[in-house]
Amino acid sequence: AVPGTARFNGATMARSGLGLRAAKTGRAATLAPLRMQTATGVDTAALAKAANEARGLAMDSIAAAKSGHLGLPLGCAEIGAVLYSDFLQHNPKDATWLNRDRFVLSGGHGSMFLYSWLHMAGYDLPMSEVKNFRQHNSATPGHPEFPNSEHNTPGIEATTGPLGQGVVNAAGIAAAMKMEQALFNTKDHTIFDSVAVSLCGDGCLQEGVSAEGAQFAAHEGLDNLIIIYDSNDVTLDKMAEYTQSEDTAMRYEAYGWEVVTIDGHDIEAVKSTLDKFRAAKNGKPKLLIAKTIIGKGIDEVAGTNAAHGEAGVAYVAENKKRMGLTEPWQVSADTYKIFEAKHNSDRYTKWQSTFGDWKTANAEKAAMLDKFVKKEVPSVADMFKAIPEISKDKDVATRESGSQIINYISDLVPQFLSGSADLHGSNKNYIKTGGNYGRGFDKSYTGKNFYFGIREHGMGSLMNGISFHGLFRPSGATFLVFVDYMRATIRVAALAEQPCTYILTHDSIGVGEDGPTHQPVETVSSLRTFPNLDVMRPADAEETVAAYVHSATRQNGPTALILTRQNVKEQSHVAKEVRREGTMKGAYILHKETGDLKLIIMAAGSEVQHAMEAAKVLGDGVRVVSMPCMDVYNRQSDAYKKEVMPDSCRKRVAMEAGVGAYWYQYVGLDGKVLSVERFGMSAPGDIVFKELGMTADHLIKACKDYM
Repeated sequence: AVPGTARFNGATMARSGLGLRAAKTGRAATLAPLRMQTATGVDTAALAKAANEARGLAMDSIAAAKSGHLGLPLGCAEIGAVLYSDFLQHNPKDATWLNRDRFVLSGGHGSMFLYSWLHMAGYDLPMSEVKNFRQHNSATPGHPEFPNSEHNTPGIEATTGPLGQGVVNAAGIAAAMKMEQALFNTKDHTIFDSVAVSLCGDGCLQEGVSAEGAQFAAHEGLDNLIIIYDSNDVTLDKMAEYTQSEDTAMRYEAYGWEVVTIDGHDIEAVKSTLDKFRAAKNGKPKLLIAKTIIGKGIDEVAGTNAAHGEAGVAYVAENKKRMGLTEPWQVSADTYKIFEAKHNSDRYTKWQSTFGDWKTANAEKAAMLDKFVKKEVPSVADMFKAIPEISKDKDVATRESGSQIINYISDLVPQFLSGSADLHGSNKNYIKTGGNYGRGFDKSYTGKNFYFGIREHGMGSLMNGISFHGLFRPSGATFLVFVDYMRATIRVAALAEQPCTYILTHDSIGVGEDGPTHQPVETVSSLRTFPNLDVMRPADAEETVAAYVHSATRQNGPTALILTRQNVKEQSHVAKEVRREGTMKGAYILHKETGDLKLIIMAAGSEVQHAMEAAKVLGDGVRVVSMPCMDVYNRQSDAYKKEVMPDSCRKRVAMEAGVGAYWYQYVGLDGKVLSVERFGMSAPGDIVFKELGMTADHLIKACKDYM
């Protein structure tokens, strides 16, 4: 088949769809609606008209912005018509309805697909915002953004754009849906029965993270997950065959998915297949392979990789006229009327009644759900009061103290979940009374411990999905050195202001014998680079308490807990209240000078113990500042920051077992930083520390030389 001339028939099969291609007979074949009332009650002529009007909105907005991606909004218009008019369980007048289906546009570059349908469906997204696509302070940014302090566009269920993440976010949402169903539905009342739907393209399925999410979803039986694969044989640079040759359907069947292939422009086929998917409670997630023509409606580029972006803009006027769209941003009154049935529908009204009866019959569950919905957690003071001193007389690794603390956190914050990339035993983040999440073995959908497998990237995206869902606070753990596998997901969490917790252990060259492949030296500094990610590297058990409490109470962004493998000195001579409250401010005076202030030594994590030892030797003019979190400290008042590190003291030394660039903002031009600016070595941890200068003796010598 020649690029640009491909279309597909309505055959349904459980294979890739190869061989379904047939030559189209002309423009009329791609656009003229067949008037009929289908067996499912869908007026295909009306929805075909709506699809063309959605195409027109995308054309006009992208042309006006001189920026954007036409291919997906035009190629998937019939899919959008079915989703928003009929299939999705939603109420545009109550965009956060608890029992709504969640739709995630994984191919976020095609955002005009989403904005067009949200507007036409009746969400609070006026035409003025559709026209304002990609403009400053608009509600229609270039890629969809989950409601946050910058944007509050209703109907956006996930921040997407980095390909592959959205489909896994949808799997995380589906996992959270399974949990809410297991926790809150009763034999008399079903208040949760929604599904998660995502639309993706070849780019999403080529990204490896999508495979990790697909494996997890099938293994844990997420049959409430539906992925629609916009299979148009096109990627950005070339036709898809240039870079891929696998049979995607067979791959997903091997994972354990139910797979059906259809013509994505066949409204009846889309509708009937999605309905069957919703009804099939067979333990299998669903993949709908929709064979489509990218850029359908602009014949000059349709079906080619040129249709992906804005190349078709030059032909918009002619093709809109041919489609019967004579006005800019044209939507007919008849089309708007189609979607009104979803506004406070009978199903929605009936659910409200059921929900009221459920609350009356299940007061305790209702109170818990209300707290989850409102994201209520105990105050910091109440949490500190409830968590006893962890290790007064024993020096322990912060990952070890964390193993106790996370269980207190779980009791205090019931929506706090744990998970690990096959490292629960090493990360020591298992919730002992939480049970295990999933299907089979000793698992259930109420379990609070997620076994993500050796899939850090997938874990990060699944966590984001769980957080986007809104009821639960996910945490996930791995070795710090492996966090680079999930950086893209951490970036999205920080951008979308999601309260995820990353528990990252084995934090430095102290890992020792495993060698430089497993000794993170650049990693903590690289995490500090992310805006809105609080990176907390506590020095002992009590600082670790505060770090966990910070992560469990933070509402507007993620937190990374950086924990040691090796034991660290417990600073028990300083009251636990001082260490906890100081950690909540990011940095504090752990040891105050008894004479005139001559030197400030600052450190984080395992190097704080060396700073304290050095202060004993260097005299009464030395102050030690423990700085578990630079970001939190930088948010404090100027008065507090000057109290901790007064301008009058220019003699400052910082110490940390990693790349030291970020410390220079505190030591200044006159200061000194002791850091590790090279990869580590394979040897016992104490030897590696000594060889690379991370000891109290080396700090003392460096300070004497400096003074």
